[in-house]
Amino acid sequence: MFGSLFEEEEEGFSLAASGGRVVKREGEPPPPRGRVNLSGIKNQGGTCYLNSLLQTLLFTPEFREELFSLGPKELGCVEDKDKPEAKVRVIPLELQRLFARLLLVDQQSASTGDLTDSFGWNNSEESRQHDVQELNRILFSALEHSLVDTSGSAFIQHLYHGTTVNSILCKECGNISQRQEDFLDLTVCVRGVCGLEGALWDMFVEEEMFEGSNLYRCGQCDQLVTAAKSAKLRKLPPFLTVSLLRFNFDFARCERYKETGRYTFPLTINLRPFCEQTEDEDSEYSYELFSVIIHKGGCYGGHYHVYIKDMDHLGLWEPPEEDSKPKVQKKKEVRVYPEPEKDDPLSVLSSIIAQEESRSMQLDQLGQRLMDKIGSSWSKKYRKLHGPIGKFLQNHSDVFVLVNNGTRVALKANPPSPVTQPSSPAHTTPGPSSNPDPVHNNTANAQPEPGLEAAPEPQGSHWFDLNDSTVTSIHEREVEKMYQGKESAYMLFYRKTLLRRPSGALRNPGYKVPPHLLEMAEEENRRLQQRREEFEANNNSVELRLHLAPRYRLENGALKPISVEQKEATNLTFDLRRTVGDLRLNIYQMQDLWDGDMALTVAKSLPAGLHLYNTLTDDEVSLYSAGILTGTDLFVWNGREVCGATVQTGAEWEPMLLTMVRPSLGEEDGGGEGEEGGSGLSKESRGFAGRVTLGEVREALGEPQESLLCQEKRGGGGGGASGWRVFPPGDMQRTLKELALKDGDALLVLEPQTQDSSVFSVSGDMVTVTTPSDCRWLQVEYRPERRGGGEGEEDEERMRAKVPASGNMLLCEVKQRAIAELQLQEQLAGVACCLRQVDRTGKLLPPVCEELSVRDAGVRLMTSLSLCPGTAPKDTQLFLYFSVGTAPSSGLEGEIIVERSSTVKQCLKKMLESARLEGDGWHLRRLDWCEEVGEALMDEEASLSELKLSHGDALVITEGRLPPKGFLKLSVWLYVEPRADPVVSMETEVNGTAEGSTEGQRLEVMTAVGGAMVELRTVGQVEISEEATLEELKTQVLTLPALQYVCVPTPAFLRVWQLEGQRLTRILRGQQHTLRKLKLCSGVEFCVQQLLREEDLGPKEVLLRVQMGVPGERGYSPPKDLVWDASRDPSPRSLRSALASTYGLSPDSLLLAKHQPHTHTWETFSNWSQQVSKRKKKKKTESLLGAPFHLKDGDIVGVKNLLIDNNRDFSTQQDEQRLREEKEQRRKGGQGAGAEVETNQGVGPEKKMGPIKARKPEVALSINVGVFR
Repeated sequence: MFGSLFEEEEEGFSLAASGGRVVKREGEPPPPRGRVNLSGIKNQGGTCYLNSLLQTLLFTPEFREELFSLGPKELGCVEDKDKPEAKVRVIPLELQRLFARLLLVDQQSASTGDLTDSFGWNNSEESRQHDVQELNRILFSALEHSLVDTSGSAFIQHLYHGTTVNSILCKECGNISQRQEDFLDLTVCVRGVCGLEGALWDMFVEEEMFEGSNLYRCGQCDQLVTAAKSAKLRKLPPFLTVSLLRFNFDFARCERYKETGRYTFPLTINLRPFCEQTEDEDSEYSYELFSVIIHKGGCYGGHYHVYIKDMDHLGLWEPPEEDSKPKVQKKKEVRVYPEPEKDDPLSVLSSIIAQEESRSMQLDQLGQRLMDKIGSSWSKKYRKLHGPIGKFLQNHSDVFVLVNNGTRVALKANPPSPVTQPSSPAHTTPGPSSNPDPVHNNTANAQPEPGLEAAPEPQGSHWFDLNDSTVTSIHEREVEKMYQGKESAYMLFYRKTLLRRPSGALRNPGYKVPPHLLEMAEEENRRLQQRREEFEANNNSVELRLHLAPRYRLENGALKPISVEQKEATNLTFDLRRTVGDLRLNIYQMQDLWDGDMALTVAKSLPAGLHLYNTLTDDEVSLYSAGILTGTDLFVWNGREVCGATVQTGAEWEPMLLTMVRPSLGEEDGGGEGEEGGSGLSKESRGFAGRVTLGEVREALGEPQESLLCQEKRGGGGGGASGWRVFPPGDMQRTLKELALKDGDALLVLEPQTQDSSVFSVSGDMVTVTTPSDCRWLQVEYRPERRGGGEGEEDEERMRAKVPASGNMLLCEVKQRAIAELQLQEQLAGVACCLRQVDRTGKLLPPVCEELSVRDAGVRLMTSLSLCPGTAPKDTQLFLYFSVGTAPSSGLEGEIIVERSSTVKQCLKKMLESARLEGDGWHLRRLDWCEEVGEALMDEEASLSELKLSHGDALVITEGRLPPKGFLKLSVWLYVEPRADPVVSMETEVNGTAEGSTEGQRLEVMTAVGGAMVELRTVGQVEISEEATLEELKTQVLTLPALQYVCVPTPAFLRVWQLEGQRLTRILRGQQHTLRKLKLCSGVEFCVQQLLREEDLGPKEVLLRVQMGVPGERGYSPPKDLVWDASRDPSPRSLRSALASTYGLSPDSLLLAKHQPHTHTWETFSNWSQQVSKRKKKKKTESLLGAPFHLKDGDIVGVKNLLIDNNRDFSTQQDEQRLREEKEQRRKGGQGAGAEVETNQGVGPEKKMGPIKARKPEVALSINVGVFR
């Protein structure tokens, strides 16, 4: 389930050359079968439980042969399944095709997509976790229904059907009362039992006595008597399926748990002691184990895989890797390698790979071999010093070569020949396979050597671990490791030892497979082979870029083209499986005029130019082994010089491109590439080899020894100045590599005559360069106010001025210079104005303090400021935004400047004066990050600085006084019933009194209760102590003006719902509970609902909205309220009994389901009960108040009467319509319809809430089957 939810990734490994996991390339065909020649099954996201069961059925030869015996005449054709008149039994057909692919098609894993589509499952069903024991029963039921009126209608019963007989012996008269029961699988208890045989002994040997106060009424004696109850196996099936009850419920902790204790089961078992008839021979009662389905994880998730014994020897079983190598070494000469130093990872890895016959191995196996050799993983031993193992192998490309898309590593010294193909496998696969890896010689499928061929197979062979797509050989003793732990056996499959396989079935995967399926598999193998050949041809072709030496010259340590117009490189497509010598010969043939030796050197284009690395010297090595990939640059030359200049190769001589910065003060035409502004500094790019020293760089630049070379100090300088660090004299003998310089770094060259310039100031080892005057400015923009006009006209009337500035200049001086530059002295005479920064969206930020300098105010040079009307704040003041109302619906309304030392009360008073509001019934609230009204500023005597308010913060003036400490202010809504009953009188009274009220009291809002839409109306607010009781809250609510004409006998006739988001979430219980105990706080919203009778719900009483399905229609009768007492028994049976009493029906005839409004689906309450040992009490069904149903107040429960309604589908046409609407909106890129409703239909007049993410529920498993009678 959930793929590898509990699988931990290998630490410190990179399965691809790029450092990530191996990703299947586009168009890559599925890989062929592995060395065991068995096919796995792909996991669709959560179908490991299905894969394990399907593999078990496949390796039950009698089951698959019975399935294959059904031909197209009985089952129909898959191609006709969409024809309305055709009667196609899709499930057995798809199961046949899947089994044929698993047996005959040469691919690593098969897909179950077509089979799950025939089940009627969607994508969500394929990713949900389910129980394999439940699937076993449902799949057999679906097959039986699909095979009605065919020759295979009874083959499930024939193979798996058994019977038990329960007997009660009267101790008085000796009368025996018997009852026979059928089974397809036996469910045995795990808790308190040491193993399978002990559980069977408790079930079928031990007697349960009826005595004392627990007597039995005998039908013969017609009185209560002492009796003994027992059970026996009456009929044994050919195949016995045993389900282990690993999952239980802890009633003390109220949680589920998994039994992980030791529970043994034998490989062979004799059932004679547990049978009613024991006269037959032992062979009639003897069974052998052939499949174990294993669950790894806990009770809420995990992973399934299966151990299977291959009865027909279809797979190539070989000893597991840990014990196979010693056996091979006994027959062959053992190579002796010196013990490597454990601190040297290069020698350790080399010795591990060298011990392999092919001198190559899978990268994931290398990590395990390393741990076996040194007793520690790569991550713990070497990762800190050498990095990930994949990176280490790439860095040592002279020793190792990564092949097969980085999943396999080989030694480069003596790689396997890329031309030699592996020998034919001993057991031919159903279809031809091609290996795209020219290095991997596939020794797993090679013919055994003559000395080893006659060796007998070890006992316990032909067991395999089938884990989704992966199939591996295991020993029989591995089964015993599944007795206990989080990874333990969950289902056992036994077969009678009398069942012998015919000799024609051994090693014959096509045995009894119908001809049309053989043709289908043969055609699929042919297509796969063609795809692999095409992919291999495309995959082994590389595009090379050839650079010819006569076209290049050596300049500043790098190769650069002689002519810009001349083409730099020649493209060549070549097969990477061919050798370096073949490539050299091909180039000779292309270059007729080439004279002398030819060297091929791997090159790389760097910012400084072309650089050469390693030369290909071994003509017998393939390009693949040499590490040549698509896009590789090869330099063709004589191996010594280019245009008479000696070329240095290797990574240590990599050239780097540096930016040389020189002063150009007073020069009119500063001459250097990249000169900035004609004055100040000029820049020029120069390339240098990485092995040259800094002194050699100075000489190459033609600078005297008195000149200073400086490196730019990163992150330093501000306000118009930049800092440079002078290289000390000792660095002149260090290379550029040693100084950690890289491409793009800047070096400042200061000659002696420029060191005393006003632009440069030298202090110790630091040089400060003042920014040139053309970069020291601020742009000030003035936008005059005008009425009317569009945006274009406003842009035309904007006035801009570039004001010279520095980091130390005061902002008030910047403002005065801008006013003078814009000639606004007369226009702004006597008008207060300020400077405000502008963000990227054009929004004005708070005004800056003009008493500060440009640097201290955080204003960057070469940016824009806006000259706006208004007063600039002082250093001791705050600039705040404020709005009036419950939220800033259309932007912030006002701005204000107050002292930091002002109290909240003083700030509120000033804001009220600015907004022209009167009265003292106001308070301030913060505006949070999502622009919603936040917490109130409760302490009105606290200063703004104590509350940590800063420039630009927003406050909201909210109507109403602050409640005193210990008091709550709650908003009250009225629940309006949708039907015409006496409650409507309450609505009428509200409507009558609301005409003279404010607009807010008449606001109507739609919300959802359990998915049903109701109407809510606001009726006001109440202020009440948090120590008041719920009864006092109801009494105070009735005093609101909007409810003054509403008459209820007592507060118990009111129901109070709490509102959260857009929904009525819970009913407040306990008339005498305080609001503090009910966890209510200020700002909470609730609504009241008038009732026709008193109500006082207990803590475990749940109010449900139940509706009975209309027979023959996809609809329901109007919902009605049901108060269900779940305090004693919260199980489905208890709810079913309560509904049966309400409707006057039998509990067994009712089918129940809960409606999920988020997904518009119905979750059925399962009726299935587990079989347990008769000595144990029957397992209590799980609570409906917990997972997966979580029943709560307001949930809608659908009811079906199975006596008159056979339709078990609870969905309605409205559900399907909403699902289609959501699917259509998702297709268009928008949100689903349900999410849109949740977002737009808030419970408050201005509340903004997003969709509520519900916990993914567990759902019952089902398979849809057509009608074939």
